[in-house]
Amino acid sequence: MAGPPPRDGITYSDYLKVPELLELQVCEVPEAHDEMQFIVVHQVYELWFRLIMHEVDEIAALFGSGSDVDLRNATRLCRRIQRIFEVLVDQIHVLETMRPADFLAFRSALNPASGFQSVQFRELEAALGLRDEKLASFTKDDPRHGKLLERMAAPSVVDALYGALRARGHKVDTPGPDRSDADEDATLEALRVIYDAPDDHPLLYDLCESLVEIDEQIVLWRRHHVMMVERHIGDKPGTGKGTTGNLDGIRYLKTTLMRKAFPDLWAVRTVLSD
Repeated sequence: MAGPPPRDGITYSDYLKVPELLELQVCEVPEAHDEMQFIVVHQVYELWFRLIMHEVDEIAALFGSGSDVDLRNATRLCRRIQRIFEVLVDQIHVLETMRPADFLAFRSALNPASGFQSVQFRELEAALGLRDEKLASFTKDDPRHGKLLERMAAPSVVDALYGALRARGHKVDTPGPDRSDADEDATLEALRVIYDAPDDHPLLYDLCESLVEIDEQIVLWRRHHVMMVERHIGDKPGTGKGTTGNLDGIRYLKTTLMRKAFPDLWAVRTVLSD
C-alpha cells in the first residue's frame, strides 16, 4: 500500500518534535547533577510504555480476528514487547551509575511523587489482566486516571487470548477468583494438548510462548528495579504516600516480584506428560 506523499520542507527535528522534547527536562534541584539523568530515564520509560500499550491494543484486536495470519502477527508483536522490556531492564542499570548520595541530593524534592503514580504502567498491568484497585487509586489526581479505570473495566489480553483459543476448539476458562477448581483443571488439560504436542499446534504454541516471554521479562524488570532501589535507599520508605499501607518502599516492591499475567501458561508445565 502506497504511503502518504512527502511533506515539503519537513526535517528530522520537525518530524520528531525534538525542540519540544528537549524542553521537558525541568530539574527541581538544578545543583544536583544526577537529577537530569533521573528525569530523562523515567521520561524514556514513559515513551516505551506508550509504545507497549500501542502494541498491546493491536494484539488484542488480532486475537479477536483469530485468523492464522493475525495470530502470527500477534506473536510477532508480542516478541516486540518482549524485546522492549529487555531494553527496559538494561535501562535500569543507567540509574545504577548514580551513587546513593547523588540520589539523596534531590530525592526529597520528589515527595510525594512516586513511580506508583505511573498511569501508563498501571494501564499496562490492567491490559494484561493484573488489576490492583489499591494501586489504581493512587493515580486519582492524574488527569488520565479515567483512562486507567476504563482499562480496568475492559477485557484484558488474557480474555482476548482465551477467546481465540475457544474459537479454535480449546475449552479454556479465563483465570479469576470465580473460576472453579474443575474449570481450572479443564483449562490446564486443554493447554496441555497444545504443550504436549507443540509441533501439532505450532501457531498456538508460539503465540502462548511469546506471552510467557512478556511475563518473564516483566518479572525480570521488577527484580532489577527492586535491586536498583535497594542500592539507592536500602529499607527507607518510598516517596509516595498511602500507596501500600505498611508495605512501603522496598518491602512492597518485593511482594510484586512473582506477579504473572498468564498463570495458566506457567502452570501447564506442571501437568505435562513425562
